Amino acid sequence: MTELARLKFYATQPHPCSYLPEEQATTLFLDPNLPMDAQVYADLSDMGFRRSGEHLYRPHCQQCTACIPARIPAALFTPNRQQRRILKRNQDITVRPVRPAFREEYYQLYARYIEQRHADGDMYPPSRDQFSTFLVRDLAFSRFYEFRLQDRLVAIAVTDALPNGLSAVYTFYDPDEERRSLGRFAILWQIEETERLGLDAVYLGYWIKNCRKMNYKTQYRPIELFVNQRWTLLT
Repeated sequence: MTELARLKFYATQPHPCSYLPEEQATTLFLDPNLPMDAQVYADLSDMGFRRSGEHLYRPHCQQCTACIPARIPAALFTPNRQQRRILKRNQDITVRPVRPAFREEYYQLYARYIEQRHADGDMYPPSRDQFSTFLVRDLAFSRFYEFRLQDRLVAIAVTDALPNGLSAVYTFYDPDEERRSLGRFAILWQIEETERLGLDAVYLGYWIKNCRKMNYKTQYRPIELFVNQRWTLLT
């Protein structure tokens, strides 16, 4: 019996889906009493799991398979013309990793992002408690990548550095800097960082074909989708 086979999982009761309102969702969680181990997390990410706060989870819906795990193999990725322009446009931004923490500067940027970009989502309205519960976890593998224009914070990519790659947990940014395409730039930077670290892939979470907010993920090619329990490369 493998170590993964000994893990315990729990499923929620069906609840309204955050992405497809007409669907009912069920979520499978790793036993929250187990320690957050980076290797177990990496192994589960290869099976489509994600982290939110202190929980590792995966959709486990009975009637719907729309949530498809997606990852970008860093060594194979080549930016297209638009992505090269985004990289060039943001050459004046510096990035540094810091340990996850609550800072008022971080929260104010997060609150502005949620209020202006996701006022129709389930994270609106933002709160300090929500921010802390969702993103601030002092885990050995977790990072806040600060994106700064001179001294001004313009974005944060919350990222887990695992043995098999970087898991892009969440990114929030200055909604007034629309010209810079900071969300796309954060993904492009993480792809480059993954290759610099000698890791395999950037894990982007779930792609949903009929969800407009998820369409951006398949703009990064090649990309791998986890379908029928195996990763399939799309070029």
